[in-house]
Amino acid sequence: MTYPPNVRTAPVPAPPHTPAPSAPPPEPPPARHGAWAEGKERLRAAATTEPGRLQIIGALLALLVLVFGAVTAFEVGDRSVAADDVVDRSQPLSADAANIYRSLAGADTAAASGFLAGAQEPAKVQQLYKDDIETASLLLVKAAANTEGSSESRSQIATLNEQLPLYTGLIERARANNRQGLPLGGAYLRYANQKMTKEILPAAEKLYASETAQLDRDQGDARAWPFLSLAAGVVALGVLAWAQRRNYHRTNRVFNHGLLAATAAAAVVLLWLAVGHTVARTQLNDAHAHGQSSLTVLNDARISSLKARANENLTLVARGAVLTKDGKSDRYETDHQANMKQLDAALDRARKLADDSEGSRPVGAARAAATEWQKLHKSANDTDRAGDYEGALAMVIGDKDSTGESFDQVDDALEKAIGHEQREFTDAADSGRDALTGLSIGAVVLALLGAVGAILGINRRLSEYR
Repeated sequence: MTYPPNVRTAPVPAPPHTPAPSAPPPEPPPARHGAWAEGKERLRAAATTEPGRLQIIGALLALLVLVFGAVTAFEVGDRSVAADDVVDRSQPLSADAANIYRSLAGADTAAASGFLAGAQEPAKVQQLYKDDIETASLLLVKAAANTEGSSESRSQIATLNEQLPLYTGLIERARANNRQGLPLGGAYLRYANQKMTKEILPAAEKLYASETAQLDRDQGDARAWPFLSLAAGVVALGVLAWAQRRNYHRTNRVFNHGLLAATAAAAVVLLWLAVGHTVARTQLNDAHAHGQSSLTVLNDARISSLKARANENLTLVARGAVLTKDGKSDRYETDHQANMKQLDAALDRARKLADDSEGSRPVGAARAAATEWQKLHKSANDTDRAGDYEGALAMVIGDKDSTGESFDQVDDALEKAIGHEQREFTDAADSGRDALTGLSIGAVVLALLGAVGAILGINRRLSEYR
């Protein structure tokens, strides 16, 4: 009998312990982005699909058309305001300043003429002096109320308001002494003339220069090209054309009614802007080149004639008592000759600027009267030097064949020429302003319609993806 060997078997080792798998660590929360970053991500995601691209294109088209309309309304409104200022404020103020100067110079001329007439001044001459002083005073009040220019204008208005009563007081003293036959009257008259020529007229001239400079600035603002609006219009039309071309290549459809309407609206605004501003600019240029330039020259001519007449009268009043700085010549006669040269030069310029017969005819009449005036003045001087003071006086202040008659003819002709050029300026400036009428509102309305058309056109394409 066989027994199995008594062998002790080793125990089978247990498999190594494997730890249970642990849970994965929690994922970190997604990083938070700002609104701008999220918007860019959404836009980037939208740009990867055709519907998203269409939405972006529609928003861009609407924005461009609206920007074009808004910029056009702003720039055209700015130029319309400047054109309104030219017609309603700055040009009338410039004309009033010129009339202030003319009225003051005319009053000084009338005062000297009345003094030469003797103790009993002619009623006509007294009325001329009174009317000129009243006109200057009323225009100064108007200028003070309406001027919006620099402090220079206000300063000169204050000077004129302060000095004018002093001048009229000196004239009244000169008249009172003259009526009594006292020679002191001539001294008061010369002192009044000195105040007028040294203080009052320079202030009036500075006022005129200040208001005319404001007029030039307003005209420049009204004529300035709206480059920003034109550029915005070209960009808007270019992008609209690109969008329609893109639509055609992707769909083989020639027209998209919405985009076509937006293009038409933008084209109308751009064309209206270009044509309207061109017409306005042309008319305002014409108002400046012909009306305002002629008015400036004619006002200079009229002022020169008034100064010449005042100095001519004072030559007989002073009788050689006032000399030039070198002591060799009569100061008033020297100033008279200088004024007549200025008058001739201004009339030559006015004749060249006159662009029609209605404007050139009175200038020609003024030139003929000025030539006759110079001849009569020379005869009066020769008569005075010959010792015939009364004869010379009659040739200066007489009703017929006198320098006074020639001066009146010059003044009347210049007044007609100034009236004609004033009408020319007003008509041209009004036409320029009217060319911009309605453009601001029209640009806004058409831009809104164009933006709506662009959105509807894009939405029509988007509906094909639903």
